[in-house]
Amino acid sequence: MANTSTGSGKLLKNDKGTRHLAGAFIVIVKTEWNAPIVDELEKGCLAELAKNKVKKTLTITVPGAVEIPFGVKTYWDNSGRKKRPDAFIALGCVIKGDTPHFDYVCKAVTDGVTQLNLGLPIPTIFGVLTVNSEEQARERIGGKHGHKGEEAAITAIKMIQLARSIKK
Repeated sequence: MANTSTGSGKLLKNDKGTRHLAGAFIVIVKTEWNAPIVDELEKGCLAELAKNKVKKTLTITVPGAVEIPFGVKTYWDNSGRKKRPDAFIALGCVIKGDTPHFDYVCKAVTDGVTQLNLGLPIPTIFGVLTVNSEEQARERIGGKHGHKGEEAAITAIKMIQLARSIKK
């Protein structure tokens, strides 16, 4: 579980339980790039969703982080009313290199997810690691900085609970 000194201690507590999660459906959009890290993010995310009784999930894979918003929007636009999810979770890992490419990719995916959150009626959770090294990435998939895949799942659950409580 996450180190509470990172500021995520309260996030990991789901005080509302699962009462607002009946029938919840979450679509994970993950990248192929940095697959060993992203696959661990997905494993933690799915385990946390299952622990909170979210049984319906779907994973879509896109090549890289810049393509995540397109994957989310395309799924949404083509899903039809009966297959629409309650939340999307974006999972990826961008590791800084020697060129400014890192900055452009991070900005593009961050801006894309922000636009989705403002444009879609459901949340898109940002579970994309933006790190300086593979070591930092590993620290965020169960190391000293917790598990960001689990945190993304909990955030999705809390946002579904929020949306459903407001719609009443």
